[in-house]
Amino acid sequence: MAKGDISTYTEDGAWKSKVEGSARAAHTGGTKAEQTAVGRKMAQEREVEHTISKLDGTIGEKNSYGNDPTRLRAEHRGAHARSAYEADGGGNART
Repeated sequence: MAKGDISTYTEDGAWKSKVEGSARAAHTGGTKAEQTAVGRKMAQEREVEHTISKLDGTIGEKNSYGNDPTRLRAEHRGAHARSAYEADGGGNART
Protein backbone atom coordinates (compact mmCIF):
# COMPACT_ATOMS: atom_id res chain seq x y z
CA MET A 1 0.00 0.00 0.00
CA ALA A 2 1.12 3.51 -0.70
CA LYS A 3 1.92 5.97 2.03
CA GLY A 4 -1.24 7.83 2.97
CA ASP A 5 -3.64 5.00 2.09
CA ILE A 6 -6.00 3.81 4.83
CA SER A 7 -5.91 0.33 6.32
CA THR A 8 -8.64 -1.17 8.55
CA TYR A 9 -7.43 -4.23 10.44
CA THR A 10 -7.62 -6.11 13.73
CA GLU A 11 -4.81 -6.20 16.27
CA ASP A 12 -4.93 -7.69 19.76
CA GLY A 13 -8.68 -8.19 19.39
CA ALA A 14 -9.42 -4.55 18.52
CA TRP A 15 -10.41 -3.15 15.12
CA LYS A 16 -8.29 -0.19 14.01
CA SER A 17 -7.96 2.24 11.10
CA LYS A 18 -4.54 3.58 10.26
CA VAL A 19 -2.98 5.94 7.73
CA GLU A 20 -0.14 4.00 6.07
CA GLY A 21 3.19 5.47 7.10
CA SER A 22 1.93 6.44 10.56
CA ALA A 23 3.32 4.76 13.64
CA ARG A 24 -0.07 4.35 15.33
CA ALA A 25 -3.70 3.80 14.40
CA ALA A 26 -5.79 6.94 13.91
CA HIS A 27 -8.94 5.26 15.32
CA THR A 28 -9.37 2.19 17.52
CA GLY A 29 -12.32 0.20 18.83
CA GLY A 30 -15.83 -0.81 17.94
CA THR A 31 -16.92 -3.52 15.57
CA LYS A 32 -15.44 -4.30 12.18
CA ALA A 33 -18.41 -2.57 10.52
CA GLU A 34 -17.96 0.57 12.63
CA GLN A 35 -14.22 0.73 12.01
CA THR A 36 -14.74 0.05 8.29
CA ALA A 37 -17.07 3.06 8.14
CA VAL A 38 -14.44 5.20 9.89
CA GLY A 39 -11.73 4.02 7.48
CA ARG A 40 -13.99 4.59 4.45
CA LYS A 41 -14.68 8.17 5.52
CA MET A 42 -10.96 8.81 6.08
CA ALA A 43 -10.12 7.41 2.62
CA GLN A 44 -12.87 9.41 0.90
CA GLU A 45 -11.73 12.64 2.56
CA ARG A 46 -8.12 11.99 1.51
CA GLU A 47 -9.06 10.51 -1.90
CA VAL A 48 -6.90 7.42 -1.34
CA GLU A 49 -7.26 3.63 -1.26
CA HIS A 50 -8.94 1.85 1.67
CA THR A 51 -7.91 -1.74 2.44
CA ILE A 52 -10.05 -3.80 4.83
CA SER A 53 -8.47 -6.91 6.32
CA LYS A 54 -10.19 -10.10 7.42
CA LEU A 55 -9.72 -11.53 10.93
CA ASP A 56 -6.88 -13.74 9.64
CA GLY A 57 -5.00 -10.69 8.30
CA THR A 58 -5.60 -11.35 4.61
CA ILE A 59 -7.08 -8.62 2.42
CA GLY A 60 -10.86 -8.87 2.33
CA GLU A 61 -11.70 -5.78 0.34
CA LYS A 62 -10.04 -2.82 -1.38
CA ASN A 63 -11.72 0.40 -2.49
CA SER A 64 -10.22 3.38 -4.28
CA TYR A 65 -11.62 6.85 -3.69
CA GLY A 66 -9.36 8.83 -5.98
CA ASN A 67 -6.34 8.67 -8.27
CA ASP A 68 -7.54 5.39 -9.77
CA PRO A 69 -5.01 4.51 -12.52
CA THR A 70 -7.51 2.23 -14.32
CA ARG A 71 -10.05 5.05 -14.62
CA LEU A 72 -7.37 7.49 -15.78
CA ARG A 73 -6.19 5.11 -18.51
CA ALA A 74 -9.77 4.63 -19.74
CA GLU A 75 -10.35 8.39 -19.82
CA HIS A 76 -7.09 8.86 -21.75
CA ARG A 77 -8.14 6.24 -24.34
CA GLY A 78 -11.49 8.00 -24.73
CA ALA A 79 -9.80 11.36 -25.32
CA HIS A 80 -7.45 9.78 -27.87
CA ALA A 81 -10.36 8.18 -29.73
CA ARG A 82 -12.23 11.51 -29.83
CA SER A 83 -9.13 13.25 -31.22
CA ALA A 84 -8.83 10.72 -34.07
CA TYR A 85 -12.56 11.05 -34.81
CA GLU A 86 -12.36 14.83 -34.92
CA ALA A 87 -9.19 14.73 -37.05
CA ASP A 88 -10.98 12.93 -39.88
CA GLY A 89 -13.81 15.46 -39.91
CA GLY A 90 -16.10 13.71 -37.49
CA GLY A 91 -16.20 10.40 -39.33
CA ASN A 92 -17.06 11.84 -42.75
CA ALA A 93 -13.83 10.72 -44.40
CA ARG A 94 -15.48 7.52 -45.75
CA THR A 95 -17.21 8.85 -48.90
